[in-house]
Amino acid sequence: MTFSARRAVRGVLVSLMLSATGAYAQTATLVRMQTQAGPIDIQLYDSTAPRTVANFLSYVQSGAYDGSIFHRLVRGFVLQGGGLKWAEASTPKLGQVPVASPVANEFSATRSNVRGTVAMAKVEGNPDSATNQWFVNLADNATNLDSQNGGFTVFGRVLAPGMGVVDGLAQLPLINASSCTNLGALASALSQVPMFSRPADCESVAAANLLQVSSAKVLSARHVVASTERVFDYIEAVFPQYVSPASPQTQQGAGFVYRHYPKTQSYLGVINDEVFAVVPAAGVATPVSVGPVATWLELAQTHGY
Repeated sequence: MTFSARRAVRGVLVSLMLSATGAYAQTATLVRMQTQAGPIDIQLYDSTAPRTVANFLSYVQSGAYDGSIFHRLVRGFVLQGGGLKWAEASTPKLGQVPVASPVANEFSATRSNVRGTVAMAKVEGNPDSATNQWFVNLADNATNLDSQNGGFTVFGRVLAPGMGVVDGLAQLPLINASSCTNLGALASALSQVPMFSRPADCESVAAANLLQVSSAKVLSARHVVASTERVFDYIEAVFPQYVSPASPQTQQGAGFVYRHYPKTQSYLGVINDEVFAVVPAAGVATPVSVGPVATWLELAQTHGY
């Protein structure tokens, strides 16, 4: 590793430590939504919105959100998903996430629709109509969303690294694909769909264009998981460009506890309470220390991991 590369890694570590703000409860459930741009990790409000959290987790744990897309982006307002999914083998390829019974509204002014919170979407004029669709508040929407339709139930918050991913996604091109009849009747919901690239026509709409959740899963409980797992989960969230896809199986070998990331041929490993990385894309071809486990764990805990 070159001196400049080592200095850059150390600089990132220091800046993360300086920017850490406040500790999150370590017993809260964490859900990881893996996207092409990196993971969006959501800390759920298990105790204060139990019905809504249970409803959301039922979709996550059944695999209903795997392959779902973010079908609506309103800049400076919300990024919404959970209702539609893309399946290459289907005709039409655009389908619906299975809908379960609605959940009773659990809005509380103590859980306001401020920036970074996650809330359930619902049918206008029916406070108790939330099912599968959810959204991330891109701004402080309390004045609007807390006071209409019984209030929109906030049931979680995107952790800080994930908001970096969300903010990047919120800048994607907006496409009106509502007239793409080849996608089926559900295309009518795609009037403000974010895409990574603008398709030439309706026939060119593909998975590569769409902002897709490749997988949604519950991360292991923070209060019982090993320190190395918490550190790996956190580093994956901060550096998705190098250690992606997120959260592969942890392995052991050559004295290391490690994770391998085939997409970038990178590794994260721990030995003797030190974190090591191999990141060929960043010019790091052999294992190099990026700091003690204790330092990374403090950062992970501070940011909710």
